[in-house]
Amino acid sequence: MMDRDDPEERARLQRARAQWRHVGDARPPFAQAPGPGQESVWDYPRPPRIEHDRREIVVRSGDVEIARTANALRLLETASPPTFYLPRADVRADALIAAPGRSHCEWKGEARYLTVVAGARRFEAAAWYYPDPTPTYAALRDHVAFYPHELDCRIDGVRVQPQPGRFYAGWITPELVGPFKGEPGSAGG
Repeated sequence: MMDRDDPEERARLQRARAQWRHVGDARPPFAQAPGPGQESVWDYPRPPRIEHDRREIVVRSGDVEIARTANALRLLETASPPTFYLPRADVRADALIAAPGRSHCEWKGEARYLTVVAGARRFEAAAWYYPDPTPTYAALRDHVAFYPHELDCRIDGVRVQPQPGRFYAGWITPELVGPFKGEPGSAGG
């Protein structure tokens, strides 16, 4: 799924990786050990890895369904709960409008934000996408990710908990152990 054959892309990823203390090579002593059927976010790699996820993902606000898919991409990065990217085709087109602001990820490129509209409710900049992701993360094109802070996001019926910190967008589920980037004890991620 990721194209690291390009020497320039490989060098760019290595430079970005060198800026981080923990890169998923070894679980730090402060990280919780996973039990049976669990994953430690400290075992996830940096740069992040993308995996297909066939579980049912549903995003709602009250009675309004915003998205439903069994064809999500799960992005795994050291110290963070997974971020789920849903195919744009599985998101209600009338639920998303462009929002001001952009941000830059050293791995994925420039993100643009979307306001989520659910009936009479509006959630400003509650979703984002990468219109032109870096070559390694090209699979994210035509996908949307949602912040679970104000929305009801579920994986196979289980409501996710938001990653601590408003900027972070990981989805915490029972099979994950931390500490998670954004909460006390996660410094040096």
